[in-house]
Amino acid sequence: MSQVEDRLAELGITLPKPNPPVANYVPFVRAGDLLHISGQVSVDAEGGIKGIVGEDVDAEHARRAARLCGINLLAQMKAACEGDLDRVVRVVKLGGFVQAGPNFFDIPQVVNGCSDLMVEAFGDAGRHARSAVGVYRLPLGFAVEVDAVVQLS
Repeated sequence: MSQVEDRLAELGITLPKPNPPVANYVPFVRAGDLLHISGQVSVDAEGGIKGIVGEDVDAEHARRAARLCGINLLAQMKAACEGDLDRVVRVVKLGGFVQAGPNFFDIPQVVNGCSDLMVEAFGDAGRHARSAVGVYRLPLGFAVEVDAVVQLS
């Protein structure tokens, strides 16, 4: 197991099988040493976290939804690295999208659920640039979606 997977195991995280695309796109594209990962929604084996943050979903559940997105991003990274997460040099950028109600403004705190996981998994190499955006709707009604750009060795 890689050092990153050892850290994930200490956190009690087992990576799922990467989610297949739900439309006409691929899960990731490698361009040189950069890996661009398509948006990963807040889905897990139990169905995930769906709904409108600030209405159906409270801030703490939304933060957990963002963490689920991070777990799904890690699964895609692992697939792109032929199973070796130690090939991740740096998490360059995350783009976070929160299906937010009209009176919910704590978007950055929600996306921290994913950002914090990247730092837990990769240490300083997990610190990244980021966008955190509230949106009207997300695919399939999920509460959060996050995409990523990652540098690989």
